Amino acid sequence: MKGAAAQTGARGAQAPPERSSVGLVAVIVAATGGEPRALTIRVPDQAPGRGDGLPAGPLVPEHATLERGLRAWVERQTHQRLGYVEQLYTFGDRDRSGASDMAEVHSLSVAYLALVREERPAGLAEAAWQNWYRYLPYEDFRNGRPPQLDAIAERLSAWAGEPEDRATRTRRLDRLGLTFGMNGGTWNEERVLERYELLFEAGLIPEAGGNAGPALPNDPAGVPMAFDHRRVLATAIGRLRGKIKYRPVVFELMPPEFTLLQLQKTVEALSGTQLHKQNFRRLVAQQGLVEETESVTSGAAGRPARLVRFRREVLLERPAPGLRLPLRRVG
Repeated sequence: MKGAAAQTGARGAQAPPERSSVGLVAVIVAATGGEPRALTIRVPDQAPGRGDGLPAGPLVPEHATLERGLRAWVERQTHQRLGYVEQLYTFGDRDRSGASDMAEVHSLSVAYLALVREERPAGLAEAAWQNWYRYLPYEDFRNGRPPQLDAIAERLSAWAGEPEDRATRTRRLDRLGLTFGMNGGTWNEERVLERYELLFEAGLIPEAGGNAGPALPNDPAGVPMAFDHRRVLATAIGRLRGKIKYRPVVFELMPPEFTLLQLQKTVEALSGTQLHKQNFRRLVAQQGLVEETESVTSGAAGRPARLVRFRREVLLERPAPGLRLPLRRVG
């Protein structure tokens, strides 16, 4: 794709009166019940790419800016009003869309990342919130090493050993260490896009065959997405995982008042990392990110917990008020 994200990706979305060369695609993220969620739409079977997709549409003359155009498409397709939005990346490749008719593919697609609090989609019936680990299950270390990594590592090792040229084999093995933490390397949770790209290059995901199509049964690489939308999602996850370390964007996903446990579960959900409870609370306290309220939880089993809220003054006190996460060795 990188240009194919410009497809409307939803049944019923009206085509513009003239063809656009710029498309807009949104990765809309929420954290609900301690799970990371992305707002998806169902791309019709008759489209060049099909399956789960991201809200998207072309830039048309009535859109005064890229961001206004994005918001308009998202509201039309899902009835979700966006709050925090930032430009994510501009995708310009024309050979990775999975579309058979390249004439229908936009030459550029501008992707945005939006953080919201989940609401039930009120637009088309195809709009739905999905756990983002449905599409990238090997990124979730909250319960230890994901079992999908064993199958992936085996296939990647076979791919790395294919070339007859020793230098090429060595380069491939080095990449496995840098991305998947294999051969004594370190897993960096931010390298989501690099891991997806390596699976694509190795031909281990359906999108690499030019058509997302249906998921393979129990595919360790996860459920494919229409066009190049899984690549866009991987880009957004990596960006967000990096951003929570130096900006308090995680609070965009929290209610006005919350418990420290809810905050920890949200950070774990986004990062795919299990955090030590006391260390996390010590870090939050040292950073001065929250302040206690007069309220406590009620109606739940167990001891009531104090509710806290985000201290917006922290944005003026320090240039990078974020949460540091540990690196991990995976094999």
